[in-house]
Amino acid sequence: MAKILVIDDSWLTRRGIIGILQEDGYELIEASNGKDGLEMVEELRPDCILLDLFMPELNGFGVLKNLEEKNSKTPVIMLSAGIHDTVRAKAFKMGAFELLNKPPQPELLCKTVNNALLA
Repeated sequence: MAKILVIDDSWLTRRGIIGILQEDGYELIEASNGKDGLEMVEELRPDCILLDLFMPELNGFGVLKNLEEKNSKTPVIMLSAGIHDTVRAKAFKMGAFELLNKPPQPELLCKTVNNALLA
């Protein structure tokens, strides 16, 4: 069973994502900020990360940079309510697997997670 880490400062968003993905049988873990999320990556070694772009303390780009510095191969799917072309380009340049609009559409989220796990 694949382990998915959801890093988002919004409790409501985390609940929604977890509700969608638990139907597919994933083991789901969550962090409410980037700093805690990075600690969980080290401790729990998730198979995929769903990462909010805009968070206080340590945003999604900061998390991506840290993962890149540690040569992490864990696929990261970034989530944001407002995705501009420059943000999208930066996320992909920093190693994001995909970038989805928030709130994610259930079918697209499941398909993207499955594709990330197969990559």
